[in-house]
Amino acid sequence: MLERARGIEGIDWVEGAVEDWAPDVPVDLVFSNAALQWVDDHDTLFPRLTGQLASGGVLAIQMPRNHAEPSHTILAETARSDRWKGAMGGVSRGVPVAKPEDYWRILRDLVADVDIWETTYLQVLEGEDPVAAWTRATGARPYLAAAGDDAEAFFADYTARLRAAYPKQADGSTLFPFRRLFIVARR
Repeated sequence: MLERARGIEGIDWVEGAVEDWAPDVPVDLVFSNAALQWVDDHDTLFPRLTGQLASGGVLAIQMPRNHAEPSHTILAETARSDRWKGAMGGVSRGVPVAKPEDYWRILRDLVADVDIWETTYLQVLEGEDPVAAWTRATGARPYLAAAGDDAEAFFADYTARLRAAYPKQADGSTLFPFRRLFIVARR
């Protein structure tokens, strides 16, 4: 992705950890789409990111907040099962994205104004076990990595447990409500 992006003129692309990012001068915009849920300690991270903003600069963030839904709770439950708990160690991070009011408390004294809202998108998915396929590319990745050579067996176990939570509709589609948290804060 970064290699392709480097072809865009007028932008300096830097690979690194967001926790370590420190621009040379304050910036007008910090934008993150579905990335910060992978970073721990938002109580420290969000003030740090806000501190990188110029006066009038904007922090604009979107994060999935579906971690209390069956797609994610069944994933953690599978990892804790007798068959998998030895291989999974400390993979489960708990809830990586806090409640909207928690972010308001973190940001309220750091910015001039902040808007925070959630939206639940009803994803209409097709195919066999589409919710499992969706999470395979996202939330399941750390679990699959921990399972190593047994990743496919772990994923099959998770998929079987997940089917009851997301049944196929009469037309063959599967409904997957997916919550996202949005934050727009102006310094």
